[in-house]
Amino acid sequence: MESLSKNLFILRKRKGLSREAVARALEMSAMTYQRYEKDLRDPTAPTLVRLADFYGVTLDQLAGRAPLPETTDEGA
Repeated sequence: MESLSKNLFILRKRKGLSREAVARALEMSAMTYQRYEKDLRDPTAPTLVRLADFYGVTLDQLAGRAPLPETTDEGA
């Protein structure tokens, strides 16, 4: 799911967070999150929901089936 991994990277950068910070917030290991972002592992359905909720996007946006919302935070 290349679109998913790309979108995870984009969304994390927009929030100005490290992989470790996201992993901590979602109560998963940093290595697990890194594997999602590098397209080395696919998250389970419940994890996809948690990721979408964390980033404030829909599952379709997260998976690349719909465009990500435009950001209004210039510094994020």
